[in-house]
Amino acid sequence: MDWGSILNNTIAAFLTPTTIAFALAALGLAMHFGFAGLLNFGIAGFMAIGGYGYAISVLTFGLPWWAGMMVGVVGSILFAIVLGLPTLRLRGDYLAIVTIAAAEIARLMFLTTAFTDVTGSADGLFGFNTRQDGTGFQNSNPFPSGDYGFGPLSFNHQTLWVLTFGIAILGLCLWLLWALMRSPWGRVIKGIREDEDAVRALGKNVFAYKMQALIIGGVFGGLGGIVFAAFSNVSPGVFVTSLTFFIWTSLLLGGAATILGPVIGAIIFWVLQAFLSNFLSQLALSGILPVSTTQASTLRFVLVGLGLMLLVIYRPQGIFGDKRELTFVK
Repeated sequence: MDWGSILNNTIAAFLTPTTIAFALAALGLAMHFGFAGLLNFGIAGFMAIGGYGYAISVLTFGLPWWAGMMVGVVGSILFAIVLGLPTLRLRGDYLAIVTIAAAEIARLMFLTTAFTDVTGSADGLFGFNTRQDGTGFQNSNPFPSGDYGFGPLSFNHQTLWVLTFGIAILGLCLWLLWALMRSPWGRVIKGIREDEDAVRALGKNVFAYKMQALIIGGVFGGLGGIVFAAFSNVSPGVFVTSLTFFIWTSLLLGGAATILGPVIGAIIFWVLQAFLSNFLSQLALSGILPVSTTQASTLRFVLVGLGLMLLVIYRPQGIFGDKRELTFVK
């Protein structure tokens, strides 16, 4: 087997725009589920709203890239409000049902041919990061043309710009979540997660706090979609339900009620994905695994699913989490 290729491809997955986008979305789920106890199974919808909001603003309305990204963030806020108004006064499982349905509705709206001129339908949108008028994201790239880094961690100037921008956004979101959880607001949010009736008895507006948590986590998810769009095109085939469960895997792997856990979980998830994809394909090429290389690459999802089941059974708090923080563990 070609161990050099396997290791190089695995190390390369350690730092990519996709990893950063997943980390931002997982951070949003940490806000929703880990700290506020909100079951959001539609984080892919927030990512789609953020990414498409940015792309449509640039392509259709001619906004500069930074204004388009602001539109994507505002879209995520409005999406959170629409989801939260009818559900946050009810039990948490209602929010889970509504979010997974709303995310799929949003994806199908971007997929439908009725809005092809705006959304691109199944083809998605592309060409919004570089524009002839100089207002595209890559037009503002401060790095000269060329390659940077070394070995597997080598990037061209375009990828390096996306990574730099994504890491800056991720760092800002990490600081914001850390500051919020150390504040009186964060203590109320944790109290709502543990016993919202007790917090309500103290005179706190539980609905307002839940809505604020849903909006903040939704913004993180929307930023994840924007970072993903800044690196690539946007397509409805990306923001499928399985994307939500991959992000949940990243969250649970690192630790739901932690600050750095979702970020580290996203990195571990993508490194494992890269390793298993290359390792299993090499086993198939060597004849050790009696399947095709395509089937071997797909087998990694089965192994990741089994690993997630074992993780939930034996360490539900994740690698860096505290078991006492989990509302479903008594």
